[in-house]
Amino acid sequence: MDLRNLTIKKANEYFEKGLTSVELVEYYLERIAKYENLNAILELNPDALFIAHQLDIERKNGHIRSKLHGIPIIIKGNIDTGDKMQTTAGVKALEGNYVEEDAFSVKKLREAGAIILAKANLTEFANFVSFNMPNGYSTLGDQTKNPYGDFDTGGSSSGSAVAVAADLCLAAIGTETSGSILSPSSSNSCVGLKPTTGTISRSGIIPISYTQDTAGPIARNVEDVYEIYNILIGYDEKDPASYIAKDYNVKLEKLNDFNGLKFGVSKNHLKWLSEDQKDTFYKSLDRIRKFDGEIIEFEFDHLDKINNINVLYYEFKHGINNYLKDKNLKVKTLNDIIKFNIHNREAIKYGQNILIKSDGTNLKDKEYIESLINDRKYSRKFGIDKVMEEYDLFALIFPANYGAGISAKAGYPSVTVPAGYTKDGPFGITFTAKALEEGKILSLAKCFEEKYPIREIPEI
Repeated sequence: MDLRNLTIKKANEYFEKGLTSVELVEYYLERIAKYENLNAILELNPDALFIAHQLDIERKNGHIRSKLHGIPIIIKGNIDTGDKMQTTAGVKALEGNYVEEDAFSVKKLREAGAIILAKANLTEFANFVSFNMPNGYSTLGDQTKNPYGDFDTGGSSSGSAVAVAADLCLAAIGTETSGSILSPSSSNSCVGLKPTTGTISRSGIIPISYTQDTAGPIARNVEDVYEIYNILIGYDEKDPASYIAKDYNVKLEKLNDFNGLKFGVSKNHLKWLSEDQKDTFYKSLDRIRKFDGEIIEFEFDHLDKINNINVLYYEFKHGINNYLKDKNLKVKTLNDIIKFNIHNREAIKYGQNILIKSDGTNLKDKEYIESLINDRKYSRKFGIDKVMEEYDLFALIFPANYGAGISAKAGYPSVTVPAGYTKDGPFGITFTAKALEEGKILSLAKCFEEKYPIREIPEI
């Protein structure tokens, strides 16, 4: 059996032919050791082989929990696991953070029979430490490397995407506040879903933003992302935002083409592209036109109202203080972390200007409230909702992660799928729609993927 670049469907076919989960875990462990230079992994689960053996026995006895039964998955290093692994977000001050309880999303994965193989490296504190910090770097995990070459890994779920791209696991879980799933997925030729905020519980995840944070799956094809997302969806009493997921079901529709569908492309988000990236993006639009999709270019009117991270400054301090308050760590507040870093200079190689800025905030401040209202208003009613209604659009299309900011502030879903390879590295195309329209954008991404199976296996 060829275990390279497995999908969930293929893995289950192999299980029926006699493959064991123990053998699959061993395969991925060998690859993690072989490609340790990628720095994709923070920590291994020492119980992974024993868990795999248990799931093999269940399978042998006729008990198969789901399509994820016995499937090894890597999760981002800012997600709690009540096991022998730490939850550090790559931060030196959080070293030794062994928590007692799984994050809600991890519980869902375990109940479905997934094997939590390892914690993935990430941009430290989900890229909320310093403006000087490069994507994919953390103090505890060092610099994550792109398996496709000397390219940016994207961030902050860099280790999760690199692990999937380099075949260190079958799939991974990342988290996103603004682009942190879409960016590394695009940069490492993966499929990544940033779902509607609240459809996956955030409890047990080291936070940045109450209003924008979400977890989401990263895999090598759309169908796997869809299967994992359906497992992760659910209402969690500890996360009020997740109430919208209480009766939420997602269906993947079979689209043969894009006939009759109108797609909006924001001209505002093209200015950051290199010429090679722009050429790749326009080729993707031509491919959609070839299958009868209509492309309409437009401009957002009020991006200046939301092109800031004011809300994140305020919500991070409040969120991290709440996360730390009951942990068995010496640091109990953001201010404690800043002081720790001052006394341990190796922990802040790139500085901590974002942490310091955040520590001076208070949620009752006028600036926070005004920024929060502006983010919601100009990303939704006068942003995505406005253009979709004005031009009668089925969905929006963005290059790579360049539209991540507006969809993140709106809390709306986006999925990126491989679109090509440029001088700047792998490049994805992203579909975005309104809240609770994951089924729509996943179906679009799957159609694009089937018509244009662009993804190439990296030569490492």
